[in-house]
Formats: sequence, C-alpha cells, structure tokens
Amino acid sequence: MTSTDLAQPGLGQRIKRRIRRAMGPWGVFLQGFIEHPVMVGSIIPSSRFTIAKMLGPVKWDECKLFVEYGPGVGTFCRPVLERLPRDGTLIVIDTNPLYIDYLKATIADSRFVPVLGSAADVEEIVRAHGHQHADYVLSGLPFSTLPDGVGPAIAAATHRVLRPGGAFLVYQFSAKARDFMARHFRHIDAGFELLNVLPCKLFWGWKE
Repeated sequence: MTSTDLAQPGLGQRIKRRIRRAMGPWGVFLQGFIEHPVMVGSIIPSSRFTIAKMLGPVKWDECKLFVEYGPGVGTFCRPVLERLPRDGTLIVIDTNPLYIDYLKATIADSRFVPVLGSAADVEEIVRAHGHQHADYVLSGLPFSTLPDGVGPAIAAATHRVLRPGGAFLVYQFSAKARDFMARHFRHIDAGFELLNVLPCKLFWGWKE
C-alpha cells in the first residue's frame, strides 16, 4: 500500500467536511439520508407548517420530558426547546452518529440531551437520565421502511414509556405508522399537512 492510498480516506473525510460546511444543516441532513436512506424519512427537513401543526396539541405547561426519535439536524429540536418549560428536558435519540455529533456541536441548552441509540430502547434511555415516564414522544422515523420487527417494537416501547394522558406524535408520508400505533393506542387523532415536501400525514396517539 502506497502513501497515496493511505491518504485517500483522510482526503475523503476532508471533502465531506467541506461540503457540510458549505451547505450547512441541509448538507448534514442530505449526507445522513444518502448513507442511511431506510432510517431517514425524507431528503428534505420538515416545513415550519408541519412543525407548528404537529406540536399544536402539546400542553407545554404539563411537559417535563419530551422525547424525539430521529431528530436529524434539529428541525424540531429548536421549536420544542422554545416551548419547553425551563425545568423540562428534551431527549433525542438517533442511531446515526453524524446527526448526534452535529446536534451536540450546534445546540447549547442544558435541557437538551442527545443520545446515540435505538428508539426501541427508549425505556432504558429515559430511566438512565433520571425519568420514569415521558410526557410526549415525537417521531418522524419511516415506519414503512424500518427493518422487520423494529416498528412494532418502537410502538410498544413508546406506549409503555408514556404517562397516562401523554401522546405519541408521528409524522409520515404513509399511513403505515398508524397500523403500528393502533395496536396500543385506542385514541388516535389524524391530520394532514400539504405544505411540506412531500405532503405528510400526522398522527397523535393518546395514552388513556
């Protein structure tokens, strides 16, 4: 192996870093989609209209712990932190270290806890950070393309970790997520946001 061969991986990483710097958050989001397409719901972050409608039903004065699955580059993180009480906590969970590292570097808020891990392990993650239950859980994970068994496991774990009266907030391009939710949540409100790329379905599963 020549010195040129050895230098290639380093060169590739430098090029990626330059591209990310030039394109900003969108570049990081795009790279994550290209590297792990089945784990990222869209090539474009959600619109402000989707964010506002999705978070609309949340009773922020009663929210101590908000959890998000698949935060990407923080499209929802900042709006959630703007609404979250001062003594609240936002835990975000992602399997992609690219996104977790980016969020750690760009969001400086003591209420913000980024975790590299699986949403299926939400109960253990919540307990590890000193909580027994979550008030709300938000997910943009693409349930229709997740590996077999992962979607049902996430839906079941989410129902268990939520407090009574809490809700599972889901935005998707297909209705597949609702099928998983319906096994655990008897009360599911549904909505639709046209002003998003692509237009998406919205679901709020309430734990009774």
